[in-house]
Amino acid sequence: MPKLLIASDHAGFELKEQLERALRERGYDVEDLGTDSEASTDYPDYAHPLAERVSRGDVERGVLLCGTGLGMSYTANRYPHVRAAVAWNAEVARLAREHNDANVLVLPARFVSPEQGLEILTTWLDTEFAGGRHARRVEKIEKAEQESPS
Repeated sequence: MPKLLIASDHAGFELKEQLERALRERGYDVEDLGTDSEASTDYPDYAHPLAERVSRGDVERGVLLCGTGLGMSYTANRYPHVRAAVAWNAEVARLAREHNDANVLVLPARFVSPEQGLEILTTWLDTEFAGGRHARRVEKIEKAEQESPS
């Protein structure tokens, strides 16, 4: 299986650890980019390295966790070719992959249980991009990234 990156701040640490174990049990090659405890941290310190590697194409997908998912998504979506989606249920995760080709899943750790988190993650991993009319829309996202001033 392809490598999957995972990272969290302190608020997502416990759920990250649980999801990482579940992914490894399912045979995924998981690289944990931190954090390593529940001690207070700054989410951008973990979102930047993950998003940079997805942006460069070093890995296809990554998973970020923080309290609401918002800070991680704001940070990750600043990178070209990154489409980070906050998903609070499996249906949102499915649509994020199917319609938007989301390559980074962001989980709001304070608002989902470990069981919900695993269901969301599994759905996201198992869903393929639908292409078709959705590909045209993703291409427009990529075009806007290329045209934006530096």
